[in-house]
Amino acid sequence: MENLKPTIWVSSSKKDLRKFPKKVKETFGEAIMYAQCGEKHPKAKIYKHQGSGGILEVVEDDTAGTFRTLYTVKFEKAVIILHAFQKKSKKGIETTKQDKDLISSRMQLAKQIYEEWLEHEK
Repeated sequence: MENLKPTIWVSSSKKDLRKFPKKVKETFGEAIMYAQCGEKHPKAKIYKHQGSGGILEVVEDDTAGTFRTLYTVKFEKAVIILHAFQKKSKKGIETTKQDKDLISSRMQLAKQIYEEWLEHEK
């Protein structure tokens, strides 16, 4: 476990994840740990709305609803958590346009945050 990649949290993703039910947080924590080890959690799927952008999505259901966490493994030295949210749409499994736009903008922000983080690591 000593070779775990560090995690970088974008915007409110950590605060949002902390509000989730315990079972959901455990699943997402496990998925992030897999990513830190360079592996893919069994529940992690490629986020289809970003193409091959290196974003993974984990979905977990609970009595309180459906929850999603998206993170990227695109960067060599860190796992970046982009977004954690509860699915609000009552229709199907589609991610809302608002969430898609937020994920896209956070991916752009992640690039900047990662570059700044690398500078501090030198």
